[in-house]
Amino acid sequence: MHATHAHDAPAAAPISFDEFLAVDIRVGTVVAAEPYPEARKPALKLVIDFGPMIGHKKSSAQITEHYQPDTLLGRQVAAVVNFPPRQIGKFVSEVLTLGFADEAGAVVLFKPDHPVPNGSRLF
Repeated sequence: MHATHAHDAPAAAPISFDEFLAVDIRVGTVVAAEPYPEARKPALKLVIDFGPMIGHKKSSAQITEHYQPDTLLGRQVAAVVNFPPRQIGKFVSEVLTLGFADEAGAVVLFKPDHPVPNGSRLF
């Protein structure tokens, strides 16, 4: 039996450009990161600075395979900033930090290949 992984899944159903624009994806800089041992799945608690308009937001991210808290400080990441907050145990995750699955299914974070201002929107 072959398991489907994120890298070999079929493309999602077509959407309109307006539907794409409804998803607000911004870049921010990680300003705090710590382990989240209470989470059911291994995770890190992040605080990300999205600039003066959006400010600092918290995110619980299942990224422990490739990242340690101290290696994330100062790193730019991308996140969906307009989902409703999610309660993850005792922690409220305010944004969804974005990444791609590697061959084993572990998350590899998405980041711009040149620094951009915090709060820049993906288009």
